[in-house]
Amino acid sequence: MSEDKPHILLVEDEMHLARGICFNLEQEGYRVSHVETGEKALERFSYDRFALVILDVMLPGMDGFAVCREIRKADSRVPVLILTARSEEGDRITGLASGADDYLTKPFNLNEFLLRVQGMLRRSSWYRPEPVEEGYRFGDNEVFLLSYHARTAQGEIDLTDLEVKMLALFFQKEGEAIPRRTLLESVWGYSSDTETRTLDNFIVRLRKYFEPDPANPVYFQTVRGVGYRFKRGPGTGDRDS
Repeated sequence: MSEDKPHILLVEDEMHLARGICFNLEQEGYRVSHVETGEKALERFSYDRFALVILDVMLPGMDGFAVCREIRKADSRVPVLILTARSEEGDRITGLASGADDYLTKPFNLNEFLLRVQGMLRRSSWYRPEPVEEGYRFGDNEVFLLSYHARTAQGEIDLTDLEVKMLALFFQKEGEAIPRRTLLESVWGYSSDTETRTLDNFIVRLRKYFEPDPANPVYFQTVRGVGYRFKRGPGTGDRDS
C-alpha cells in the first residue's frame, strides 16, 4: 500500500523543522524521504522517483537554488516547493527563475503548508491537454504542450507542469483578459489572491522565454486592475513590464 502513497523528498537541514514536517506529511498519508544537503538530495533524486520536492534555500554546501536548477535539468515536470527564511523579493524571483513552482517563506502556517503540498501533488497529475495543438505558434515561438517543450528565438526549452498548465489556459482563452484570481485558482489551486507575487513572477518567466523584448511584452500583456491577457500577435492593450 505504501507504494501507492505520493513520495515526497524533503531537503531541510534544520532538524527540528524537518522532524515536524515529516511527521505532519506522514500523518496526511504521504511517504517522506528526508536529506539534509543539496548534494544528498541530487544523489537520491538520481535513482528514486518523487511526486514532489520540498527544498530549503539555505543549505550547507550547495544552496537550494543550485539544487533546483540541477533537478530541472534531470526532470522538467516534478513539482518543486521552495522554503526560504528570506523575505526579499529578489530571492523569490531567483527561486522561481531556478525552476521552482512555488515558494513559502518561513515561518509558515502548517495548514497553509499542507494545503500547498496537497495542491501541488494534485496538479502533478492534473490532466493532459487534448492532442489538437501539439504545436502552438506565435511569433518566433512554437509550444508543444504534450511533450513539455518549446522552440523560441533563444533556442529550445523544457517546460514545467505549471508552465504548461498556464500556457494551456492562455491559449484556450486567447485575447481574453483573465483575472488574477482565475489564474491562481486554475494553475496553483489557490482560493484567494493572496499570492499574486507568485503569479507575477511566473509571468516574468514566460516573458523572458517568449517575448522579443520582455520589458515591452506583446504576447503576455498586463490588463491593469484585472490580470493578464495572451495575444498571439502584437496589438494594443493595457500593458507594462
